[in-house]
Amino acid sequence: MKWFFSLSFLLYLALCVAPATASVLPGIDVLASRRFDTLRGKRVGLITNHTGRNTKGTSTIDILYQAPDVRLTALFSPEHGIRGKSDVKLDSGVDSRTGLPIYSLYGKTCRPTPDMLKNIDVLVFDIQDIGTRFYTYIGTLSLAMRAAKAAGIPFVVLDRPNPINGVTVAGAIPDKLPPERKSGCGAITCIHPIPTRHGMTVGELARLFNSEFGIGCRLSVVPMLGWQRHMYLDETGLEWINPSPNMKSLDAALLYPGPGTLETTSLSVARGTAEPFEMYGAPWVNADAVLKNLQARKLTGITFQTCSFVPTAPGHPHKGKTCYGIRITSIDRAKIDPILMGMHMAQAFYQTHPHQFKRYEGFKTEVGDSEAWDLLTVKAGKPGEIVEQWRSELEEFGKIRQKYLLY
Repeated sequence: MKWFFSLSFLLYLALCVAPATASVLPGIDVLASRRFDTLRGKRVGLITNHTGRNTKGTSTIDILYQAPDVRLTALFSPEHGIRGKSDVKLDSGVDSRTGLPIYSLYGKTCRPTPDMLKNIDVLVFDIQDIGTRFYTYIGTLSLAMRAAKAAGIPFVVLDRPNPINGVTVAGAIPDKLPPERKSGCGAITCIHPIPTRHGMTVGELARLFNSEFGIGCRLSVVPMLGWQRHMYLDETGLEWINPSPNMKSLDAALLYPGPGTLETTSLSVARGTAEPFEMYGAPWVNADAVLKNLQARKLTGITFQTCSFVPTAPGHPHKGKTCYGIRITSIDRAKIDPILMGMHMAQAFYQTHPHQFKRYEGFKTEVGDSEAWDLLTVKAGKPGEIVEQWRSELEEFGKIRQKYLLY
């Protein structure tokens, strides 16, 4: 009865804090409603970026900086920086608003060092993930948890939704992990052997990482209120905020675990345009041929059309050149299988352009199956049969995953 009363009172407080339009409260709102109990009297290091905010749009940085009896002493930024606008590696710096040091976790190092942690009693993580294994924020999460373990300090995750739902688990579980170089950055896009779509929140992933992969830090998760596993982000009442410069829509996030893997090929994924990860092409692509090939595959839940675009992002394929290719024009969430679709798209581009369409080493890492490229191309295997080969491992992962779910 005491537990029920506490939970009811917490729900009441949370609803008073949240705007009427929000049905889901992320971990930072819940922590505030608990008067920052986990952090009181401690020096806090915060791993965050522009996506760390409450339902009113106030930055988690500002909330913790102003919280009574909480001393925010350092900030840590993931890939794309504390404001989420950079597409290159960054040096550490100083936050102009608070004067706090910002330690870059995507530069000379990708994990907090002992010097960075010497004035910190607890590390806090508050970043919006997009639900795909090779998006780097969960790699940062794992490396930071390891650093907390080494430093003997607790680690707190302020939970947020999986924007592409917490039900669907799909894709390959990597048969090979990339080597972890001295900086720790070598493994950041494939930090642990989990499926491409894991169907978990960052808090749930932290719990899984901590137990299943031997991190063993003193972990606690501040859960959300109101989130249900079937929800996409646009069903939560929370605002979509581009988590990185070229992740500009929920549709792009849904596509990322499938055709998004084409970023590791000789195609442009339209970085720097208004629709990255919704258009795919290159200057040498015969768009009509690719479209005809794709239409013959009768993929469900998706439609395509030809397009042209000029990517502008530095350091990425075909910058400044007119590319011809395919635009994804509509998505039916109930029918689409993004990962299967990505395999079909890779095969369609290869069959129409066998000499120009090439993959780079990252394709193995992102797809998670080191044989997938040869099966799709040289051996002309059926994408559906390749995906089916992953089923037994997915079922085993599902049993493990179940132990760490919070909702």
